[in-house]
Amino acid sequence: MAGLLSSMAGLTLTGSFVGAQLRVPTPTARVSAAPAFNVVAKKKWEKQELNSNGNPVRAKLHVKTNDKVVVIAGADKGKVTEVVEVFTKSGEVLCKDVNIKTKHVKPKGEGETGQIIQREFPIASSNVMHWSEAQKVRSRVGHKMEDGKKVRYLKKTGEVLAN
Repeated sequence: MAGLLSSMAGLTLTGSFVGAQLRVPTPTARVSAAPAFNVVAKKKWEKQELNSNGNPVRAKLHVKTNDKVVVIAGADKGKVTEVVEVFTKSGEVLCKDVNIKTKHVKPKGEGETGQIIQREFPIASSNVMHWSEAQKVRSRVGHKMEDGKKVRYLKKTGEVLAN
């Protein structure tokens, strides 16, 4: 019954009730094609974009593993460190001795005691910049061709980074 009422909700009567004609509204908006990215739930509160192959969309990052960087935002602002790991799915980087948090670990086996450990957690890649050890200055990174190879360099100093 509810389905019948909802389908009749769009109908309108014109003229007098006797011999009235029913006018069905015409759709004005077109349905667009499927979106380029599909969204799949990882957890109830997290959504992850997927490309056309069904794989996660990877973030294009300006840092690589083992790059010397300086933290430009957050509690560890100003700390010069090294990139340990890069997470392209979330756009985050794990830096040495940065964003250290205390984690309480429950005992896993019988007779084992729990632990309180301190470990590094990832930070957003936008919160780090490349660091020039020679001139002690932070810089953005650029790309140029050198001897037929594409290399990364620091824009402020011209120093070529190891790939």
